[in-house]
Amino acid sequence: MSNIKHKIIFQPHNREILVEDGENLIRAAMEAGVHINASCGGEGVCGKCRIILEHGEVEGGTEKLSIEDKAKGYRLACKSKVKSNIVVRIPVESNVDASVLNIATSPRHTAKIKEFKLESIKDQGLLIPPVVKRYLELPAPTAQDNLADVTRLLNFLKIKHDEHRLVVDLDVIRQIPDILREGDFKVTATIIRPVRKDGKNQITLIEPGDTTNRNFAIAMDIGTTTIYGEVLDLNTGEVLSSYGDFNGQISYGEDVISRIIFAEKNGGLEILQKKVVETINHVLDRIIKKATVNGSPIRKDEVSTITLAGNSTMTQLLLGINPRYIRRAPYVPASILYPPFKASEIDLDLGRHTIALLYPGVSSYVGGDIVAGVMGSGLYQSDKLTLFMDIGTNAEIVIGNKDWMACTACSAGPAFEGGGITFGMRASKGAIEDFSIDPITFEPMIMTKGNVRPKGICGSGLINIVALLFEHGVINNRGKFNQDLKTDRIRQKDGIWEYVLVWQGATQIDRDITISEPDIDNLIRAKGAMYSGAMTLLEEVGMHINDIEQIILAGGFGSYVDLEKAMVIGLLPEIAPEKVIYLGNGSLLGAKMSSYTNLFRRNVGEVIKMMTNFELAETPSYMDHYVSALFLPHTELNYFPRLKARMEARKSKIIQEIAVD
Repeated sequence: MSNIKHKIIFQPHNREILVEDGENLIRAAMEAGVHINASCGGEGVCGKCRIILEHGEVEGGTEKLSIEDKAKGYRLACKSKVKSNIVVRIPVESNVDASVLNIATSPRHTAKIKEFKLESIKDQGLLIPPVVKRYLELPAPTAQDNLADVTRLLNFLKIKHDEHRLVVDLDVIRQIPDILREGDFKVTATIIRPVRKDGKNQITLIEPGDTTNRNFAIAMDIGTTTIYGEVLDLNTGEVLSSYGDFNGQISYGEDVISRIIFAEKNGGLEILQKKVVETINHVLDRIIKKATVNGSPIRKDEVSTITLAGNSTMTQLLLGINPRYIRRAPYVPASILYPPFKASEIDLDLGRHTIALLYPGVSSYVGGDIVAGVMGSGLYQSDKLTLFMDIGTNAEIVIGNKDWMACTACSAGPAFEGGGITFGMRASKGAIEDFSIDPITFEPMIMTKGNVRPKGICGSGLINIVALLFEHGVINNRGKFNQDLKTDRIRQKDGIWEYVLVWQGATQIDRDITISEPDIDNLIRAKGAMYSGAMTLLEEVGMHINDIEQIILAGGFGSYVDLEKAMVIGLLPEIAPEKVIYLGNGSLLGAKMSSYTNLFRRNVGEVIKMMTNFELAETPSYMDHYVSALFLPHTELNYFPRLKARMEARKSKIIQEIAVD
């Protein structure tokens, strides 16, 4: 989309909203809090999202409409893209009482995105990669100058490039004699910088000729569910390509505990290590084939380093270290620090000289991915008291600033990624990701990823659905349905109460898509684990939620979360939405930063020392907080004053309407 903004006025509600050029009209209506009947997910087949275009221009939206309807200005909202300032009228069949709409739902907010700005790194002179290339033109040996080849190389690196404390790999020593002569003593040396300032500079590769313009690195996030990688040009800082894929280990368990249990079986560790390496190599193959510099493809043997970040279990499985003690009290990982090693040692498909750098962790459940996120977000340099949350199957939480940090982890379960939900799925094409409800008829309005017929519900969609069902009185604070409502959407099937989101004829799966009380209960337990983890951590450091100055959300899930809806269900503490920042893949960002600058790597040790870990299983107050959080949003509604005010206003409005009737 462009930066051009258009104003939409929705009548008869007189609602206004600014959107970008090309925005989908039904998504704009959702953003404005205007309900339009829609059940096909945006594919344009149900025909229920008809609107009248009174002024302005939209692109599309005339599919399957009669000539007469087109002439009257009718359009399908889900297929209409905004191309100018427009006035839209919601016709009677899609209209609801505007006065009810004004109090019926929470506002919509998404987190501000924290953008990675390479230029700021360059401007500060921080683009100092941990690997450099030095070109040398050496004098050929003679009878009068017959220094050993390695000595000649080291001497001239000191003289020409002021390189000191150099050590040479044995593999490189084996290659030096032939490569020097092959290149007519014009060669390029690849040097890996140490983390410690007093450490040794390691020569890992010698190449004939000048290859200093071909210096590449890989940054990679080793996630429980997905693995993402990027190719970086260390001369320019440019990201040349990126790609992600599902971690091959998911066939052996959705979460880390399942995989630890599998790793303890005979041959299990070897299988899991093989699967994650296979996935990494697949990602490496894709991103390297896609990467070019000035039209010239890069080769695997041109990659000097790969920086990886993952949680403690993923890290140990990658290295072939059995993580059995991670899940047993007192919850001890094999190590939190790992030395640099050759990527080929764990069968990564890169050059023999490529050095692998692993992000260190803090504890069994606060691993290198969280340390990378804390560093990539800048939390460790911030004056603001910050709540950092990485939301996923396992939820990690950090509270603190540049002076101190406390951290913990809790098992939220797979609900946020669609697991444990009858029609749950990951956020892929066909997943219901947005939802609205008519406060009078209780008819739904849904949108799917890709604007196709729905086939399931992703995590962000689940949060929106439950939040709005709660705010509109369809479910109570325990997640139970109001069976007295006059709608055929609420029904009992096989002894379980559920709400029909999409009737069979409008789905891809040839059956109704529903959300049931057990589904809602799974979400309540997952959000309760996260919220109570944050509250416990705050209590342990003697602070209150009102002391928090900003929230940073990390992980792919965070970009799609409607903040107000997350606060309605009690996943996040109620805080002004403008104080919430979305980081994205913090693990990948931290790995990228470490690839760009050695100064960043040198700060890692200090950051780890700052992070005090709390084991929730050993913290008595956690269970009290957890039990209190097993309601929507919480047993103490005063913790959520904005929601409380909306609910009281809605209740007052209903009482007034009853009195008038």
